[in-house]
Amino acid sequence: MRNIKLAGQLICHNNAEAALVEKHLARHIELTRAEPGCLSFEVVLTEDPLVWNVAERFQDAASFRFHQARATASAWGRATAAIKRSYTVTGLYRTDSKSPVEK
Repeated sequence: MRNIKLAGQLICHNNAEAALVEKHLARHIELTRAEPGCLSFEVVLTEDPLVWNVAERFQDAASFRFHQARATASAWGRATAAIKRSYTVTGLYRTDSKSPVEK
């Protein structure tokens, strides 16, 4: 069984988007860390007040996919759907290649 890792940034275009992140982030972190298979989950504001570094680690592909589905359907997912994400996912494929995820 291989761990799945996601690393990258959540990039807001303006203060209104950043306010949405700030409003929903604590609950999103709480729910994610309680998910089965979540080994670590960090979202940390950078020196730029519009950019957060994101680092996630899940036990396996099933727990990672569960998280993705739950997060997308949550209040967090709905509120932040339009905010740019620039992530790299590793461990999801047999070749262990990095898979960039952009939104």
